[in-house]
Amino acid sequence: MNYETTITAEAIDGIPADIGAPASARGPAIPRGVIIGGLAILGLGLAIAAYFALVGGQPVPAGDDNAQAPAVTVITPGQTTVTGEIEAPGTLAARRPMPVGVAGEGGQVLRVLVDAGDWVEAGQVLAVIDRAVQVQQADAQAAQIEVARADAKLAQANLDRALQLVERGFVTKANVDQLTATRDAAVARVKVAEAQLRELRARNERLNIYAPAAGYVLQRNVEPGQTVGAGSGALFTIARGGELELLAQLSEDQLAKLPVGTTATVIPTGTEKRFRGEIWQLAPIIDQASRQGTARIALNWAPELRPGGFATARISSGTVTATILPESAVLADGDGSFVYVIGEGNKAERRAIKTGMVTKAGVVVIEGLTGSERVVLRAGGFLTPGESVNPQPLKS
Repeated sequence: MNYETTITAEAIDGIPADIGAPASARGPAIPRGVIIGGLAILGLGLAIAAYFALVGGQPVPAGDDNAQAPAVTVITPGQTTVTGEIEAPGTLAARRPMPVGVAGEGGQVLRVLVDAGDWVEAGQVLAVIDRAVQVQQADAQAAQIEVARADAKLAQANLDRALQLVERGFVTKANVDQLTATRDAAVARVKVAEAQLRELRARNERLNIYAPAAGYVLQRNVEPGQTVGAGSGALFTIARGGELELLAQLSEDQLAKLPVGTTATVIPTGTEKRFRGEIWQLAPIIDQASRQGTARIALNWAPELRPGGFATARISSGTVTATILPESAVLADGDGSFVYVIGEGNKAERRAIKTGMVTKAGVVVIEGLTGSERVVLRAGGFLTPGESVNPQPLKS
């Protein structure tokens, strides 16, 4: 069974209402070739517009050899005097930390007189050790001295009487010699007793913990009631004179450029304050794993400088005259850093360079350029060596 369906539509925006009507009712048809030709002309126009946009919007005069070459912006950088600066991280530490422990026989700690963060003077008592037993021993030894002196006095008196009796013949010369030896031994025992007393008193003085030099107390590792001895380790750690330092980590190349005495600015993490320092020692060895060495920067004490904290050092490395390029002009690949310069015949040439520090003005080029070259500013990554280009100076 056959059905005939008729669809009638009203005109919709942009679509004729008689799209389904017979050809005789729709008017004359546009030839297909005319439509295709119009589209081709439109595409050609768009391509020409895109080309002119690529080369800067200016058509190249007919007959020019670089008519098909892309336009590139170039600069002639020249040379500039640059103040060298190396930025390196590091850890703050005491320049000469002094661990202070028990110098004597030790004992029970009665009092601790200082705490971490205190300043101390040379010879100041840091902690007091119980010496009750040692004091009694010293008193006993002082009594022994009195006994020895009494014996020596008696021996001297016996010798004096014997010398008076020798002339009368009651005492022989041998007896006098024996009494003389007895007197000398008694005198010697007095000296021995006195020396022993001085030793005991010196030992008692060493029971207390003293500061060996003036400085800043970094650590306190002892409390009252604690029993300490020769094996107790460091009870205090003192930064002598409050002297601190920054252990800045530098590469081999950077270490080679810095002499001892170079000034540096140290900025601790967490503060904007700056502290002046000076390199007082450069590491004689390089770490095999990190390929870095340590520059030790001496610093004066300040409350913002805390040993163990991190800081950044900005080290002056002198002044150099070099070429400075914007970062967009410097490229890099597996062979190193390079730029494109415009040579004879407006040909792009790859030029290997060696870069230095990065400043606010750009990248310092220490090798590879004289500054008189025309260097491609941007889009160097899209060029190939020997390619013809249309160089356009950078407009200020």
